[in-house]
Order: sequence, then C-alpha cells, then structure tokens
Amino acid sequence: MDTLHGYAKSGGAHLAYSVLGTGGLDLLYVSTFTLSIDSLDEEPHSAHYFRRLASFSRLIRFDIRGVGLSDPIDTADPSTPATAARDIEAVLDACKLDRAVIVADSGGISAIEFASTRPERVVALVVVNGCARVMADEDYPDGYPREVIERFLEQNPDPDESWTLGDDDDLALIAPSMRNDAQFRAWWVRASARGASPASARAIIGMTARADVRHRLPEINVPTLVIHRTDNLFIPVGLGRYLGEHISGARYVELPGADHAPWTGGADEVIDEIEEFLTGRRSGGGERTLATVLFTDIVDSTGRAAALGDRAWRAYLDGHDAIVRSELQRYGGREINTTGDGFLGAFDSPTQAVRCAHAVVTSSAAKGIAVRAGAHTGECERRGHDLAGLTVHIAARVAALAASGEVLVSRTVRDLVVGSGLKFVDRGEHDLKGVPESWQLFALES
Repeated sequence: MDTLHGYAKSGGAHLAYSVLGTGGLDLLYVSTFTLSIDSLDEEPHSAHYFRRLASFSRLIRFDIRGVGLSDPIDTADPSTPATAARDIEAVLDACKLDRAVIVADSGGISAIEFASTRPERVVALVVVNGCARVMADEDYPDGYPREVIERFLEQNPDPDESWTLGDDDDLALIAPSMRNDAQFRAWWVRASARGASPASARAIIGMTARADVRHRLPEINVPTLVIHRTDNLFIPVGLGRYLGEHISGARYVELPGADHAPWTGGADEVIDEIEEFLTGRRSGGGERTLATVLFTDIVDSTGRAAALGDRAWRAYLDGHDAIVRSELQRYGGREINTTGDGFLGAFDSPTQAVRCAHAVVTSSAAKGIAVRAGAHTGECERRGHDLAGLTVHIAARVAALAASGEVLVSRTVRDLVVGSGLKFVDRGEHDLKGVPESWQLFALES
C-alpha cells in the first residue's frame, strides 16, 4: 500500500501525519504510545495491524506532539485533553475531512474529549484498552493508587531507571505475549528511545495518567465500541467496563488475553470487532502469503542431550544453530522460528529451500550432528514474524517422517522444482497427523 505524508498545524505546532489505504471509511487513529508512525511500520505485528485497518478504510495516523517527526512538546506548558482534542481537529482539517471514525488505543483520553465536544465531526468512536481515568478515586476503585502513578512517571521515562510493577517490566505489562521474543524486545527498546525524549515522554504519559474525563462520558452521543482485554495488566479491565457502562448505547466487547498493545497477542480479533462494528462484516484474519516452509531438527535430540550433559549439549546446539543460520542466509531463506533443537524457515523459491535443506543436513553431518529436514509449499497466514496455517503443519509432519540425514518433501514441492536438476526418490503415500487425505512424499537424492 502506498503511504502519503504531510503536516498539520495546530496552535503553531506541526504534527506529522500519514494516510494509508483507499477504503470507503475515513478513519483517524489516535494513540498516546510514545512510538512514531515510522517505528510502528517497522515492526511486523504492528505493521500487520495497521495494514488490516487500512484494508477497509482510508487510515490516517499522526505523531502526537513530542513524538517522531512532530514538533517537540512544550514541557513548561504540557498538553491537556482539550489541547490534544484540538490537535485531532487540526489533522482532520489538514486532510480536508469534515467527519471521520475515531479509533483510539492506550487510554483514549483525547479521543473521548474530542468525541464529546465535537460530535458533528465524529462518525463513530472506538476505544481499545482505554479508560476515562487511570488513577483510583473513592468511587473509582479499579484505578491505580496515586503513589504507583507518580513512581511510574518518575521512573519509566528515565533512561537510567527501570520501572517495574511486581516482577514485571513495562514490556511484560504492555505486551506480555512478546516478553520472551528477543527481536520484539530489541525493537521495543529502540523504538521507545527514539520515539520521544525523556522529558517529552514524561509530559505525554503524565497527561494521560493524571487526566480525568469521566464527566465527558454522558456527553458522547455517537456510535461507540469499547474493546478491552480481560487480563490486561496495564489498564485493568474494570476501567474498560466503566467506559462501556457510562457511554450511552456503547457496545462493550471483552476479549481474552493480557496484552495492552492492540497490535500484539490476537490483534486480528481486535480488528475483526472493529471492522464488523464499522462495516457490518468481517473479512477474516490473517494476511496470507505463498511460501515454501522448511523444518529442520536434530535427530534423537533428547538422547543426545542426556549423553552429552548440559554444557556440551549447549555447545552442540550452538554449532548446529550457526550452521542453519548460515545456510538460510546463503540460500535466501528467512528464519521464522526456532523449536529448541530445530528451525522453521521460509523461502520464496522452493528450489532454494530444498538446496538449503541439503546444505544444512550435509554441513551438520560433517560436524557430527545428525539432522533431518522436511518442506512443503502453500499459502500461509502471516502473524507478525511468525507463519501459521495448514502449510506449516504439513511441513512439520513431513519433517517428522524424514530419516536421519534425509530431506523429505511433499509432492507439491517436487512438482514445483521440475527443471532445477534436483532428483527425488518416491517414498510413497503417508497419512499426516491432523491433515486431511494422504500425501505422497519424496526424498532428495544426495
């Protein structure tokens, strides 16, 4: 999808915005994450989330003051919900839009303010994992105690501090499904650092953390959808329920999961609810892609680990991992995932996938490591870095049937590589666990 970029001007400040998609709905996305549009588009999970939104809308996003390419925030005169609402209006004006759907995440304070004070400019309001107030009050018990908020504001934006709540750091609270994903964590740290300066981050987070727009909820008279994760650790579900109960006619949807970031941990479920609310239909989840999927694994890894002991097994695994990664790069493959003693890779070319599999098996054997491999080609569902779907399951089942040192492929792969010079031996038809029908498999001739 092509992306258009521009600047809106609000009270002397320039706000960077982008327009993505050509759908029938005009949708303005509002977020107080201190992550720039460019950074969000670099991360596969968030990029997928926004591409899906843009598949049925003309999606407008902007960097709030102090974030990304927008002008710095005036820390001596920090933003309020009212000034944030004026910025939303300025972006609509710059895009020459009278009205738009407003979708907000991570609080939604400014979107609530805008929808209640400018209803004539709002087609519908969607709030994902949001609230009208973060801090607890006498009649608002689900919020955070003031001392927790103040400690968060003091420590979280400080690059020399590490904010935790119990045993959890900020990523474990905001996207717990990604807490052990090294690539995502590295992106999170990098994107957070370059998204906003410490002073700007403190001012932005402070506005959301100290704001209270509960009085605005009865004033909202546009169609409203509130979505909240049941086990959200960052914005407790009670705060989402409060929105659903106090906005007249609001549709309230609770989804399973703990992620506060809407673009991780079941993002397609969130988009499905938004799309159905706005269009009356669900076009279906994942973004599908054609790929040749390759599985490799070490033969009898459990027995080998027991025989070697922990330290030697670790060195053995490191040697194996280095071989696989080197061959993936050499043959144009992408590392999708690791399985402890094996790898899942994806290729645009089935010929390159088979050649890579052969190279992995033979190079590993030269180092005394017994490896087997299996491959299948088909459409996969793309989920962030990962691939899912029946094609992945078939490739895994094919690999499990391979003998030590063998590259086994489905008939689909064999047929696609005709003319490549690769030769195969028929291994007959097999029933693959959990996969319909029987499958003819072929072994690569060395």
